[in-house]
Amino acid sequence: MKQLFLRFEHWTTSISMGIACVMMALASGFGIHQIVTRFILESPAEWTEVLIRFSLIWMVFLGIPTAFRQGAMVSVDMLYRLSGQRMRRVLDTVVALAALTLSGIILWWGWDYANRGSVQSMIGLEGVSMFWAYLAMPVGAIFSIIGIIGNWLDPQRLELENAQ
Repeated sequence: MKQLFLRFEHWTTSISMGIACVMMALASGFGIHQIVTRFILESPAEWTEVLIRFSLIWMVFLGIPTAFRQGAMVSVDMLYRLSGQRMRRVLDTVVALAALTLSGIILWWGWDYANRGSVQSMIGLEGVSMFWAYLAMPVGAIFSIIGIIGNWLDPQRLELENAQ
């Protein structure tokens, strides 16, 4: 069961990171488009700024699960290095519970916020609901919860391994 969940977690974390990379590429492309239209063509496209902002928001919320999975999100390095094997597991559990609590709050209120924002439209893209921008919070929280549980089941300390 543990291995099945870890395979599922690896799959979901890979998908979220892939989408986060696409969002970064989109933000970069929109930024280049904005530079060209504003400074070369002297006719700025108003829709690029809002799409850059929301693609960066999506990028962050979909990149967080990878940070959680690699053990790089909530850093308690000093305590972890000074504690024994048994205390490290307790520390992992406390950090996982705190992160799950925060992700649960983001999921709950993010979904509520997205639903409330569904009546608004994006500035510069009047035909697109703000629901799609705000949806980044609950979607990122779901992926994060899976990554947090995956890291608790199979802890990785990539930031500790790379630290000097």
